[in-house]
Amino acid sequence: MVLPLGCRGARGPPPHLQAACVLNQASSNLSEVGGDRSYHGEVLKHISAPPPCSAARTCRNFWSAGDYDAEVGLSTRQPQSVQNRMCVHPKFLHSNATSHKWPFGAVAELLDNAVDEIQTGGATRINVDKVIDHRNGSPALLVQDDGGGMDPDSIRCCMSFEFSDKQSGSSIGQYGNGFKTSTMRLGADAIVFSRSTKSGELTQSIGLLSYTFLVETGQKDVVVPVVDYKCNLFTGQTKRFKRHGPEHFSSNLSVLLKWSPFLTEEELMQNFTDIGPHGTKIIVFNLWSNDDGNLELDFDTNPEDIMIRGAPEEINNSVKRVNENHLANRLRYSLRLPEYFKIILRGKEVARHCVAADLLYPECISYRPQVCGGKEVEVLTSIGFLNGAPTISIHGFNIYHKNRLILPFHRVLSTASSKGKGVSGVLEADFIKPTHDKQDFEKSQLYQKLINRLKDMTNEYW
Repeated sequence: MVLPLGCRGARGPPPHLQAACVLNQASSNLSEVGGDRSYHGEVLKHISAPPPCSAARTCRNFWSAGDYDAEVGLSTRQPQSVQNRMCVHPKFLHSNATSHKWPFGAVAELLDNAVDEIQTGGATRINVDKVIDHRNGSPALLVQDDGGGMDPDSIRCCMSFEFSDKQSGSSIGQYGNGFKTSTMRLGADAIVFSRSTKSGELTQSIGLLSYTFLVETGQKDVVVPVVDYKCNLFTGQTKRFKRHGPEHFSSNLSVLLKWSPFLTEEELMQNFTDIGPHGTKIIVFNLWSNDDGNLELDFDTNPEDIMIRGAPEEINNSVKRVNENHLANRLRYSLRLPEYFKIILRGKEVARHCVAADLLYPECISYRPQVCGGKEVEVLTSIGFLNGAPTISIHGFNIYHKNRLILPFHRVLSTASSKGKGVSGVLEADFIKPTHDKQDFEKSQLYQKLINRLKDMTNEYW
């Protein structure tokens, strides 16, 4: 089954920026449990102070937000005892997120994380909605699932770099980088609430990945404040889990309260009331704006959907209208999910749709490529005419990888030729690897052989 996100918009891919990773002098008393980098005691209190300038220096246009000088803001006070180590500069958060050329690729990445929880954490639903940042009244994006959640160590791994425990062959997210790229592509800041029993006891953890905090305090390293709690759902008691001492906990909490949408610890804890016994809630706030100063994500045009602002509202040409309104243009990012799994978009369940069921005069064709070690795998392709052919110009193959639609209606024949017009197909290509951002496949020999076979398949069917 194909499950659409229900959103469509215009692409606008500016060029990628270069990642910035620096070798920095850092304190030897820096806590790095599970990949978390949070300063102890008075050091973290020092860097959480507001910048001397009254106006925020963080640009709210994504493609310009990477241009800032850390020397302008407050610099991190270095203790006397220091050591060389590789640090991730805050600019890397931004340049790393440019792998998503448009916002809905980032939304799809967050959905992938919830889908991975189907097998590992028993997730049955994911909720995507608009919420309000009560600190400034601006819209924020909510993504919440009822999976297994993250314990204190897991949330630190999630919010650090170069870590992934998704080694299962059925997992979509295998690079351990999706959370950072997706959240930072959608907004400058993200706060995560997670409840879990993975450590053998019920824990609640809150983490903040804030580009605004890093920029406006002039950081030269990515600092991620995290606080943990131990709780009892039966008695309702929740206790602070001070794994590194009370000063460390208080320092992290003070940064969370200063730079998140929540002003008190009580407001933070209220976010767990609708999570249930386990699950994760992500709120992306300070959303990015386009060149006109409007938010990239449009919550207003359709109250039941989320769109990209700037998409054409009306198409005069009747043929173009048929093409633009065709299903192919509304299923750009789709997932094939179990029947029991639900995606709730702005309060309503997203309707399921099977692209293969739309094909007229369908055929099922087998392709048997040889992969590593000469092993042969079978790939079944459903091929047929789209409804409306040959009037519509849409054609191509929907190529999935582990149930994630990587290439939607990918054309394999020249656009100058009318041959193959209206012919489409659906296949699962788990034997080739997707690119890092999962918006394309690596251009390997196996991939090229597949494309050549799909060309022949189209010509033969035509």
